[in-house]
Amino acid sequence: MRVVFMGTPEFARPVLAEILSQGHEVVAVYTRPPAPAGRGMALVPSPVHKLAEGFGIPVFTPRSFRDEEVIATFAGLGADVAVVVAYGLILPKAALEAPVEGCLNLHASLLPRWRGAAPIQRAIMAGDTKTGVMVMRMEEGLDTGPVALADTVEIEPDMTAGELHDRLSLLGADLMARALGALSRGTLTFTAQSEEGVTYARKIDKAEARIDWSRPAEEIHNHICGLSPFPGAWFEADWGQGPQRVKALHAQFAEGYGVAGTLLDDELTVACGSGAIRLVQVQRAGKTPMGAAEFLKGAPLAQGKRLA
Repeated sequence: MRVVFMGTPEFARPVLAEILSQGHEVVAVYTRPPAPAGRGMALVPSPVHKLAEGFGIPVFTPRSFRDEEVIATFAGLGADVAVVVAYGLILPKAALEAPVEGCLNLHASLLPRWRGAAPIQRAIMAGDTKTGVMVMRMEEGLDTGPVALADTVEIEPDMTAGELHDRLSLLGADLMARALGALSRGTLTFTAQSEEGVTYARKIDKAEARIDWSRPAEEIHNHICGLSPFPGAWFEADWGQGPQRVKALHAQFAEGYGVAGTLLDDELTVACGSGAIRLVQVQRAGKTPMGAAEFLKGAPLAQGKRLA
């Protein structure tokens, strides 16, 4: 099929690679413009941009789809279908209707649960035990379109958002390839989403990343896992140099109780509002992730110390 691919982050890259491997003609790629990164703030192309250039595919990086010229260029590509995966721009009705078969979106949740920007993180933070990926036909509403295909995965204990992201990305690549195959044969069908069970996965705000030790252990555990590796749930500890911010990247449930935020042993077990968790992997500012033992060597925190 003649495909226009629209995506930006690492999550979308395997999908584009799989579409190319299936022999579809990707006539153009749309992605967000290069963004400043690193100490030098040099402009860095998106992961999808880099992959497309490697295959010699024309890349377009409009900052908005509100411009009539942008829509005209998009429509002029004569695509059978557009595949949209975490693109990052809102497509108006004129763009959604430009390809012959419309626009297919890969969404990382079991719709209608977790419509919106951060479905992977929100599923873990809410304590969901399963999630998945779905291929839907895009409408003007936020992730409201009818669904064609879906695959489900279990959210394993202690699984982080990063780990779930990678699993769903590969699963989604296969699912979208199957959807395009069925579309080319004229056998792809769609089912309207249920009106019940709708939830919204709002964008992660860095302000919500700080750990509140007064919350129950289950909520703190899910908070840590859902924000790992980015932006990373964090706390402050003081070992004689003033408060230092520390990210918690991996956590497990543990035995113990005490005043919320208190270290219970030399393995980074911390008392919560109810129950306790053990911090398995943490990261100090400017350092690489490390285990509890390595962290405590450089930050001698005694049992009974309070974390903020």
